[in-house]
Amino acid sequence: MKITIQNANPEDVLGNSEVFYYGWLDTYPNKECGITREDIEDRFKNGRNPEALEKKRKQIIELTVNEKLFNAKDGEKIVGVCRLRKSEREGELTAIYILSEYRGGGIGKMFWNEALKFFDNSKDIIVKVATYNTKAIEFYKKLGFSETGEVFSDENFRMKSGAVIPETKMVIKANLTLRIM
Repeated sequence: MKITIQNANPEDVLGNSEVFYYGWLDTYPNKECGITREDIEDRFKNGRNPEALEKKRKQIIELTVNEKLFNAKDGEKIVGVCRLRKSEREGELTAIYILSEYRGGGIGKMFWNEALKFFDNSKDIIVKVATYNTKAIEFYKKLGFSETGEVFSDENFRMKSGAVIPETKMVIKANLTLRIM
């Protein structure tokens, strides 16, 4: 298996959508929070129709200099997706999803190394993580993120059932030496 990290391009939209869908199915159903597999399936039910894919293609084409979307590929197969954004105030790692059969193989670290080239270490870098996603929280801690103690719910993550994914904010403070993995 030879994994490569590449900038996403419009032709990758279906593969990206698949990684997001399976990433959400593997990560977010949670009995204690009332988030079901059906909630996730409902959220993605129209995500692969032609109109949705065209909208996502357009989003990739229109990425600004303050946004990045990377794919991890095993040959031609997209096996991971990483989305980054930066603003005047901070950098944000908005998403890393990796197909379950590829997790633990270093793809997250490869994404992080690309992120470090994009972010400015004179600004905080944040990531928001589901409070119950302990594997991701531990991964981000290994990269140097610290938990801020801030826990919140974003209405954008309200499910059909009414449940909302609870999130916690993690940060790497500005001017820290960033860890290349």
